[in-house]
Amino acid sequence: MNALDQKIIAQTYVNKESFQDACAWFSDLKHRSLNPVFITTDGERSVIRAMKLVWPEAKLQRCLYHIQHEGLRWLRTYPKTNAGKALRAILSKLNQIKTVEERDEFIIKYHAWADKYKSNIASLSPTTIAFKDLKRTMVLIENALPQMFYFLDDKNVPATTNSLEGYHSRLKADYRRHRGLSKEHRIQYLKWYSYLKNGDN
Repeated sequence: MNALDQKIIAQTYVNKESFQDACAWFSDLKHRSLNPVFITTDGERSVIRAMKLVWPEAKLQRCLYHIQHEGLRWLRTYPKTNAGKALRAILSKLNQIKTVEERDEFIIKYHAWADKYKSNIASLSPTTIAFKDLKRTMVLIENALPQMFYFLDDKNVPATTNSLEGYHSRLKADYRRHRGLSKEHRIQYLKWYSYLKNGDN
């Protein structure tokens, strides 16, 4: 999707996201002269690997909603550790960041949290749920952090993939009314749906 006008640029039908399918699709789009400067994307690692291979110069903006949603899911609604409670409070503010000052405050708070709790987390048994939840959330944040805030430097870069996710939700809701289509007809339905929706914008 082009974030500026929310029109669908291209679509493909696959059984499951994979590096091979994504790489082939992106390579075809590049061959047809699509060379994005920024790409806002969720955290699917196989797709990100394909993006970096096909468009090495493009900057990847990680979707803040996906980072926040995934991290809060791992930390649970009611964390049992003080580290989990503190990290949940920090992460719950991520999707509200709109300024450089708010970005800097988030980063400072996260690093202060890490300095305070890393040794405590390391002392937990690796088999405990608390250890696994905290480690997964830390890895998520630290891997995404260099690519979280490009949207603050360029207003044309969306901070989330919410527009595309909304489009997917409407597509799935409409598609459910046409269950029983063959694979060939499902693909045609997808193409026509995108074409007609683009015409509505």
